[in-house]
Amino acid sequence: MLTICNASSLAIDKFCDQARRQSTIVVCFYLESASQEEQSPTDVLGSLLKQLVNGLDNIPKEVLDVFRDEKMGLGGRALRFAQIETLFHTITSSQRTIICVDALDECRVRDRLELLNSLREILRKSPGTRLFLTGKPDIQSEIQTQLGGAVTVVSITTTKDSVINLLCARLDKDPTPEAMDSKLEADILNIFTQAMPNTYVWLMAVGNPA
Repeated sequence: MLTICNASSLAIDKFCDQARRQSTIVVCFYLESASQEEQSPTDVLGSLLKQLVNGLDNIPKEVLDVFRDEKMGLGGRALRFAQIETLFHTITSSQRTIICVDALDECRVRDRLELLNSLREILRKSPGTRLFLTGKPDIQSEIQTQLGGAVTVVSITTTKDSVINLLCARLDKDPTPEAMDSKLEADILNIFTQAMPNTYVWLMAVGNPA
């Protein structure tokens, strides 16, 4: 059985393959619990915007003007959240785009709500934009409340065995094998086995307002 990491990666790869044939830009952000301080809505949307701009053949003048003005400011200021939202709307209103945000549950609650609100507005104002989210089922009602009818939720279940198999495969590729012995490997697997439920249920939320 596929783990959620495999499933989301396969889905994103599929989007990228289709994008090459459909003049669509795919932008992605993976959230991590250990990096929450660097994953504010401004950080997430800013990273997605940079990928979006880099994927354009021709950058709109209004977008270039904003970047140029901020670069000329004192110390070269970073774009503010409102500016990032505006530029996103400017580009996606005429450019087919797929926005992928992986492991949304790792985002702090207040940041997640602000990010979802912005993504909802992007979907509303940009008919050619689609949204692909993954996360644990704890946030399903939150996503559906914030995105409303623009989202379809698909549940994915992965077993304890499949996660352990993935972990073993990663351990086999350890770049410093001399630091690992059989006892340490057994201890790592034992800790994961005791901490994990028998199954994990994740969700994929696909925004499709059309």
